Amino acid sequence: MLTEDTVKEALGRIRPQLQADGGDLEFVSLEPDGKVYVKLTGACGSCPMATMTLKQGVERFLKDTVPGVTEVVQAF
Repeated sequence: MLTEDTVKEALGRIRPQLQADGGDLEFVSLEPDGKVYVKLTGACGSCPMATMTLKQGVERFLKDTVPGVTEVVQAF
């Protein structure tokens, strides 16, 4: 079942990879349609590769591990 807790738990498993590069992310919200909003912080917030990290890394990981996630969107 798709809940904020399952999304936050999964994000907690991917955060160490972002932190290793000086970045991080914060959970912002989960919409009923499965969109997850996160805020990239630290080095990730200003990195020119942030969109790729978000889509190719975070979104792919969440879709693979949390049934019901449809998209990950950066909140500003």
